[in-house]
Amino acid sequence: MHQTKPIVNLFDFFDTIYPMGPEAKKALEQLIREKGYAKNEIVQELGSRCRTIYIVKTGGARIFYYKDGIDITEHFAFENDLIVRAESLFTGNPTSKGIQAIDKTRMVAIDSEKLFHLYDQHHDLERLFRLIFEREYVNTVKRLEILQFKSARERYLELLETTDFVQKIPLKYIASYLGITQVSLSRIRSGLG
Repeated sequence: MHQTKPIVNLFDFFDTIYPMGPEAKKALEQLIREKGYAKNEIVQELGSRCRTIYIVKTGGARIFYYKDGIDITEHFAFENDLIVRAESLFTGNPTSKGIQAIDKTRMVAIDSEKLFHLYDQHHDLERLFRLIFEREYVNTVKRLEILQFKSARERYLELLETTDFVQKIPLKYIASYLGITQVSLSRIRSGLG
């Protein structure tokens, strides 16, 4: 996750990662849909297959699952962040995870099967999305390292540095994301005040 300006033009954003030729842009334009979600609306159901790549334009979303009946947040995505259940996207298998809008959210949605079919014709697209997925992989590894090596307080401070959106996230989601209880999170927050 990173702090950048919100997406004004999606293709300007893509150009910051890897500039595409006009034919690749035109082909990609055909696949892009923009959709709005209400607060707490489910974007992808638990147990479904992931066939769509999302990029958050405004608002925020999370990947979540249930463990022993407890709602666990695995990942947050904010402006300009990719959100996808990669283990399902790349294997084609259903996953026990879902995607939910945290607040009123607008996302760009790209049909992954159609996108992957364009890779042979437009190597620019393949390169662009490879770089996007590599960046997300690195973010996932960093997240695991943060969980392993940093205290709950350090993890919370890092989340605060990521986005101003934190105030809109329910405490139970933040606590589960940090791997702590809501009581511990409340202590950390009051210690910062």
